[in-house]
Amino acid sequence: MTIPAPEFLPTLDDVAADDLVVIGLRKHTEGPQIFSHALSESVSALLADAAVAIGAEGGMDSTWRVPAPAGLSAKGVVLVGMGEEAPTADTLRAVAGFAAQSVKKPERLVFALAHENATEHEAILEGAILGSYRTDKVTADKKDTTPRIALVGEPTEESVSRIVTQCEAVFTVRNLVTTPPNMLNPVSFVTEVEKLAKDTTLSVEILDEKELEKQGFGGITAVGKGSINPPRLMILRHQPADPSRHVALVGKGITFDSGGLSLKPPTAMVGMKYDMTGAAVMAATTIAAAQLGSPAAITTYLCLAENMPSGTASRPNDVITIKGGKTVEILNTDAEGRLVMADGLQAASALNPDLIVDAATLTGAARIALGERYAGLMGSTEATAQIQAAAAEAGELVWPMPLPPELRTILNSDVADIANVKPGEVLGGMLSAGQFLKDFVGTNDEGEDIPWAHLDIAGPAANSSGPYGYTPKGPTGAITRTLISLVMSGNTPGSKPAGQ
Repeated sequence: MTIPAPEFLPTLDDVAADDLVVIGLRKHTEGPQIFSHALSESVSALLADAAVAIGAEGGMDSTWRVPAPAGLSAKGVVLVGMGEEAPTADTLRAVAGFAAQSVKKPERLVFALAHENATEHEAILEGAILGSYRTDKVTADKKDTTPRIALVGEPTEESVSRIVTQCEAVFTVRNLVTTPPNMLNPVSFVTEVEKLAKDTTLSVEILDEKELEKQGFGGITAVGKGSINPPRLMILRHQPADPSRHVALVGKGITFDSGGLSLKPPTAMVGMKYDMTGAAVMAATTIAAAQLGSPAAITTYLCLAENMPSGTASRPNDVITIKGGKTVEILNTDAEGRLVMADGLQAASALNPDLIVDAATLTGAARIALGERYAGLMGSTEATAQIQAAAAEAGELVWPMPLPPELRTILNSDVADIANVKPGEVLGGMLSAGQFLKDFVGTNDEGEDIPWAHLDIAGPAANSSGPYGYTPKGPTGAITRTLISLVMSGNTPGSKPAGQ
């Protein structure tokens, strides 16, 4: 969906008669409190009385609609719960997002939430836009349920442009992941990203199945050869004139994961169109970075395949050769994501970048350990610290996890350099997958390990429960804004241009 340009009103006196005004409602022991900087005392008192009358207490992820009281010329008021704690930018982002999600008609929402500074005001705008997303259903009965967003007060033109671009990146991820797998395969994924990158300065390179095999991308080739839809490696490059550093991004793009010959149970296959979320996140991040003029050079590898069973599919006990020469014994064809990512990490390492970051819906173990709101974060100390800082700035949730060296030993193979899993092992699945990927991260010219961070986004990639904050049910676009924040950050010591 295209984001309608947000509107800005100098004061609440400029609200139209058919507008809905969004007002905060804080939970308090003495009764609900109205939270808005733009209301008169009399209007605030009338709204507080209305909240008490309908039993609105002010809890988070709640809204109540009441008529506009005397003194406020609008169609109605959406009271949105803010909880008991003192609001922060993250709170305001979530509150604005939930208010926007709650409105199911194409009405104009005027946000009049109190804020103390520009950061909080921008958070309200960002949350409101993110919450205005509506899934584009495959249906003949198209209905417009997207509200128009307006704010009291106006952020700077630069901040509005940045926020809209970031939100468009999140929407790009949600749209790609929502697309049914019969409509999105490795080839059509490439076509869609090409369209999105068309008006940017990005350069695009695409390796088809023949070129992948020729250049030694054994992981992507092995996973993709069981499908009638051939695999692809899509490489996006952003090259500023004088880059501050070089960041390599690697995304898992399994457009559908049946498990291959290690076939998933039928119920476990539902939702496996989401298995390309890592590639969608990295594509959207790179496009946004180019639009925003990231100071960093960025090389992005989108590792795309469809994992299907057939007479040409990879078998358990096959041994394949990853880009760069390491061999892998496949003991479970349903642990395919790490195979395509190994190719991407090796290709990224060959560039000797300052930082490698990968994102993948890699393990069900990540969802079991961390639920659906936190991404598992593993890697080197330097790299994971950068991700944590970027996530804090974006208001997204990551959780640092260890990479215990003893888990590497369970991946030893009798016939190859490494096995993709240890069959039957159920302990530490997220961490052993991280150890597998670590084996394919290279060293720099000084012989030191390249700083690397791995994000297992299997949990936050899709929300299976009800909407909360600015997060809808279904594909979320989580971690996209974190990675945009990362690549938009300033210079780092010892940085160098791409390819050097």
